[in-house]
Amino acid sequence: MSHGHDLSWEEYERSLKPHERPTMPGSPATPDHHWRRRIAYGATGFVVAMTGSLGNAAVQANLPNLQGSLGITPVEAAWLPVVFVMTNACMNLILVKFRQQYGLRLFTQIFLLAFLAISVAPLVFEDYVSTLAVRAVAGMAAAGLSSLGFLYIIQALPAQHRLKALMLGIGVSGLAPPLARVIMPDLLLIDDWRGFYVFELGMVLVCLAATFSLKLPPSQRMKVFEPLDFVTFALFAPGVALLSAVLGLGRIVWWFEAPWIGWALIGAIVLLTAAILIEFNRSNPLIDLRWLAGQDVARLILAILVVRIVLAEQNTGALGFLQAMGLGPDQLLGLFTVILIASAVGTVLIALLVNPLKAERPIAVALALIAVGAFLDSQATVLTRPVNLYLSQALLAFAAAIFIGPAMLIGLGNALRQGPKTFVSFIVVFSVGQNIGGLAGSALTGTVQVLREKFHSNQLAESMTLLDPQVVQRLQQLSGAYGRVITDPAQRDGVGLRLLGQQITQQANVLAYNDVSLMIAVIAAVAAVWMTFHYIRGQLAQQRQAAQPASPPPASLDAD
Repeated sequence: MSHGHDLSWEEYERSLKPHERPTMPGSPATPDHHWRRRIAYGATGFVVAMTGSLGNAAVQANLPNLQGSLGITPVEAAWLPVVFVMTNACMNLILVKFRQQYGLRLFTQIFLLAFLAISVAPLVFEDYVSTLAVRAVAGMAAAGLSSLGFLYIIQALPAQHRLKALMLGIGVSGLAPPLARVIMPDLLLIDDWRGFYVFELGMVLVCLAATFSLKLPPSQRMKVFEPLDFVTFALFAPGVALLSAVLGLGRIVWWFEAPWIGWALIGAIVLLTAAILIEFNRSNPLIDLRWLAGQDVARLILAILVVRIVLAEQNTGALGFLQAMGLGPDQLLGLFTVILIASAVGTVLIALLVNPLKAERPIAVALALIAVGAFLDSQATVLTRPVNLYLSQALLAFAAAIFIGPAMLIGLGNALRQGPKTFVSFIVVFSVGQNIGGLAGSALTGTVQVLREKFHSNQLAESMTLLDPQVVQRLQQLSGAYGRVITDPAQRDGVGLRLLGQQITQQANVLAYNDVSLMIAVIAAVAAVWMTFHYIRGQLAQQRQAAQPASPPPASLDAD
């Protein structure tokens, strides 16, 4: 059977059945494949999507280790995941149109070969500047691989199950963060970071072999780029990059201490405003701002941002808490195995059960689950260990999995009803919302944690006085443990005071993380009520519209 690669698009399109034709230019046709070929497409899509996401997830999961390997400061290390987001967030602005104008084959070759190059680079160049450049290019290549993996997974199921394939394709990338934390400890034991780089290179080579031997069906090509598109991109991309840098580094260098934060924020505002003004006045905009300002779309965008912000509790909140308690990656293996399983179950379940007419319902459920999980985390103590967080973190991982697919489905439905032109707008906003929302969530939770830790430290320190018998007794216990090795009473008392200070700081950190989790729980609960209200109002409006009697036919004007 020919798959159309040697035919012109017009000839190939005539051979397709109606349900096999692509939804829009740039998307591949979806012919009825043999079941073995469908399995191959699904496996290839999974490997490609994971290859694009796993590298950044590994960097985020093991940033202190990478910092030590490169011999850099915490601020320099923080740039590594941020620069990935800076380039990844804005690439979809041109990727969709690139596919539409130049076709899938060139798209596939460019991004897989680019990812191959950046997978080899860390094995040759091991300095900080080279690593930073590699992460920047990886952000661009990963945007292409995520799209490519999604398109392959769509081919894995027949037409009547295409919605399930859509949900699976969207959810696969969410498995990368917990999977990276599960496999990284063993890979680092092989040869530190070189072990992971070799593993990633192997995955890229598998992707190359699979995609070059199993090509996607052809897609329609048409001229879509306009000169002003590149002007918008030249303003939008650095604007998003500066905003990403502010959100990613602000809590580390501290918002009011580093002057460049203010200048970067001003630059982001100026550049993004200029891009908006250009797009608003275009007859054929790259980003359809009027459509994005519609009530339903604006509410969806806000929901995406809120969910991404509250999901930061999992990475910055619970994980930060456990690291503050002194736990290392090996001790967190069980927790991230549970998170990985919950994410996979959520992805499969939403693929099986999603209803396109009621896609807002899973979003409200996800927010409610996040509220419950975050509230459970807000009860932590200094004795809390990973096993105590299995339930709460499983709820958060499950919520993330059941949210992303329906949110994408709602946006795609709204975009396709307006025509292919709005599709690019939604993909760009969805990608930027996911990336910027994640950075904003980490910035919010990290900032609140620092502020609350200082507050609780002051409160606890003020309550510690040597006039309190319990404080004196505690100091004696702490210093008494060193009685055999420190004979000088003054030195023993000094050690006791230092140990008491460490315990105060630890307790203040616990209280601060509890405050962060409680704040996230409140935000998620309010958002869940808000989404539920709009969902119920929409359902009631539909029922009233259906209950209205049909208009009577117009009276006949025929003469007797």
